[in-house]
Amino acid sequence: MGDNNNIPTPHIAAKAGDFAETVLLPGDPLRAKFIAENFLENAKLVTGVRNILGFTGEWKGRRVSVMGTGMGMPSIGIYSYELMNFYGCENLIRIGSAGAVNENVHVMDIVIAQGASTDSNWAHQYGLAGTFAPLASWKLLSETVKTAEKLAIPFKVGNVLSSDVFYGDDPNATANWKKMGILCVEMESAALYMNAARCGKNALALFTISDELYSGNSLPSEDREKGFKQMMELALDTVVAL
Repeated sequence: MGDNNNIPTPHIAAKAGDFAETVLLPGDPLRAKFIAENFLENAKLVTGVRNILGFTGEWKGRRVSVMGTGMGMPSIGIYSYELMNFYGCENLIRIGSAGAVNENVHVMDIVIAQGASTDSNWAHQYGLAGTFAPLASWKLLSETVKTAEKLAIPFKVGNVLSSDVFYGDDPNATANWKKMGILCVEMESAALYMNAARCGKNALALFTISDELYSGNSLPSEDREKGFKQMMELALDTVVAL
């Protein structure tokens, strides 16, 4: 458990013990609400500050929490830091949407982020004399792959891009990352991975592809909120296996 003197925090209203040791982190707070209402048993709202909804319940007898993080690395950086340092959470699994840049990755595919490259300056704060490689926790990565294979859920594992910009000014940016083997683009995971590394905790990011940047094919917003059930079940069953 974290330092109880620091909770509730300015961003999370939960009390000590309200969160499970494993927390699923969708960006959209309404996706957290959807998971709590449609997957978890005995789900209880434990925080709602700034409409960032967090719930704790059970999945197949295992206690688990789910909480929104908002968009971008500064936002997930705040919530993941507080969950790990003040609430004692050990395993943080981001479940989000991403835009495919590789032609072998398509709408509704599941991508597991082994690494999270970034155009962010997030690592500057650590005073490193070089370039840090944000990686997923092997514990979570290996268990998720085993669970996906057990459930016969197709997936792709590889490097993703966590970008600070959604509407970028450089028309060649996507192509430059693509040539380095990037599978898809999102906006949070590098900060999550670096926070977890600094805290000595476990982090992983799973994505359902919501749009193909190379083709223009995309999902409507309602499907992004409610249509990612396979990813949600994969994450929840991974929690049971931990």
